[in-house]
Amino acid sequence: MSMKDAYVQKLKAQMDAWNAEIDKLKAKADSAQADAKIEYLEQVDNLRKEQLEATQKLNELQNAGETAWEDLKAGVENAWDSLESALKRAASRFQ
Repeated sequence: MSMKDAYVQKLKAQMDAWNAEIDKLKAKADSAQADAKIEYLEQVDNLRKEQLEATQKLNELQNAGETAWEDLKAGVENAWDSLESALKRAASRFQ
């Protein structure tokens, strides 16, 4: 397995874990009181947007050639960091 393939697999596993976490937050939002529910659902919507951006970056990386993927790695890591930070902020608000 190439370095690129290993990196992509690692990112996919992390994305799966984050997807499960977002689903949990969505379930909490669905069971919240009306005012809180609106705020929570907005948070979940923002997380899904961040997740979509990160997934698009991952797809670009995955489709890149063996020499070009290193150039895309920084953009992917920025998207990953942004999504991770957004998840942490949202999870703290849901508690």
